[in-house]
Amino acid sequence: MDRKAVNPWDWSLKLGYNQAEVIEGASRQLICAGQTAVDATGAPQHPGDMRAQIGLALDNLEDVLAGAGMNLSHIVKLGVYATDVGAALENFDLMGMRFGSHQVAPPMTLLGVTQLALPGLMFEIEATAMA
Repeated sequence: MDRKAVNPWDWSLKLGYNQAEVIEGASRQLICAGQTAVDATGAPQHPGDMRAQIGLALDNLEDVLAGAGMNLSHIVKLGVYATDVGAALENFDLMGMRFGSHQVAPPMTLLGVTQLALPGLMFEIEATAMA
């Protein structure tokens, strides 16, 4: 799979994402449901701790990707939802650490929401991946 970043402006690069990407040579696509800070039984974890919730949501996303024989380098689009956008952005270095090690900056949308599916959840990340 070949990726070509499309960035008419560079401001989004400072936030860790491309405006768009041209993807060529991919033969498989994976659509991931939103991943949150839940354990293997679906119980919410880390109430009130945005940083820990982001970390666990990313762990869960990586587990889903691994189940399909993929990793973060295969993600071509992200949707991120947070009940506190400011707190999420303060901890976005976690996103940079995870995706930066794969040298990818997939296009992303971050939305503030009033609540997520389960009480206590503050962060959710959904992804589209291609290989």
